Amino acid sequence: MKSEEVKQSTWMKLENAASEYRFGVIAIILLIIGCLGGVAMSYGVALHTGSLIAVVIPTMTTLSLLLAVAPMKWILNAFIVTVLVDIIAILLVV
Repeated sequence: MKSEEVKQSTWMKLENAASEYRFGVIAIILLIIGCLGGVAMSYGVALHTGSLIAVVIPTMTTLSLLLAVAPMKWILNAFIVTVLVDIIAILLVV
């Protein structure tokens, strides 16, 4: 009886690698999220309540998932959303 290999997408391979190197990935995510959030605030995102809320909610969600030792799939998805929101907020304010 032959076992068939399940072909994994690139995102699934990335999730598996992130799970294997969890603590290194967490350190990198903390660095990127912290610096990007600081840059967003320094460019004036905090001057408008709506943009402040849009940046803080995904950032705190990602940090909470990191502290809660959530599955890497959740952490990576929240990380991508946070980075996109921060970059969009920076581009809209500048």
